Amino acid sequence: MGRLDDKVCIVTGATAGIGRATVLTFAQEGAKVIAAARREELLKELCEECAGLPGTVDYCVADVGDPQSVKDLVQAAVKRFGRLDVAVNNAGVMDDNTAVADVSDEMIEHVFRINTFGMIYCLREECGQFLKQDDGGVIVNICSVGATHQTAGAAYCASKGAVLSLTKNTAYMYKEKGIRCNAISPGGVITDIPLVMPPADEFGFSRTSELLNFSGELAMPEDLADAILFLASDQSRYVNGEEIKCDGGWTCF
Repeated sequence: MGRLDDKVCIVTGATAGIGRATVLTFAQEGAKVIAAARREELLKELCEECAGLPGTVDYCVADVGDPQSVKDLVQAAVKRFGRLDVAVNNAGVMDDNTAVADVSDEMIEHVFRINTFGMIYCLREECGQFLKQDDGGVIVNICSVGATHQTAGAAYCASKGAVLSLTKNTAYMYKEKGIRCNAISPGGVITDIPLVMPPADEFGFSRTSELLNFSGELAMPEDLADAILFLASDQSRYVNGEEIKCDGGWTCF
């Protein structure tokens, strides 16, 4: 038996990196997954790849920075599978390492739209659905070591600090309603983010790159997916409001 047999799950940012690995892992564990992202062609490819696995994977094109799109996503899961049990809020973007004195309005708005406002929109709709069902649910937010360590610019670190706070607030508010909400904070992970992130600000990168002296082997997305699976499953039923750093000890210095 799989650890998520027949559990209805949403995974945002599903077409690359941690999100993609999570969809594959959940499907292997018997889940019914709605994979969400903005690129439909990649979502279709992911569904095809999962076709032979024990679980079921369908997709929904969604932009977490758009409140209506998030509402439609949750309703798509309910319409397709009848309910919602697990939500993995993974969609996120990086900044360009710019320090606060130089950060542009455009960068602040871009990063916060996805990382912070998008997280609030997702939590609002997911918790609303869990409360309607009256039997709880599980949320795993993908945060970052940047929430507490200076691994990126002002916009990114602030946006992820908000994610950590939102995780704890949600867990506290709804703990008596059977809703668990935890966060995974990755360190360095081999994904396609470096290919799409903006060119690094020279001064900002000169500061954040000092941390590279303490970093070790980069994680694979599957390493994060295994940690997410733990928090999504009943194996972590008494874990709530917590942040698990999954960084190979990078931030122990």
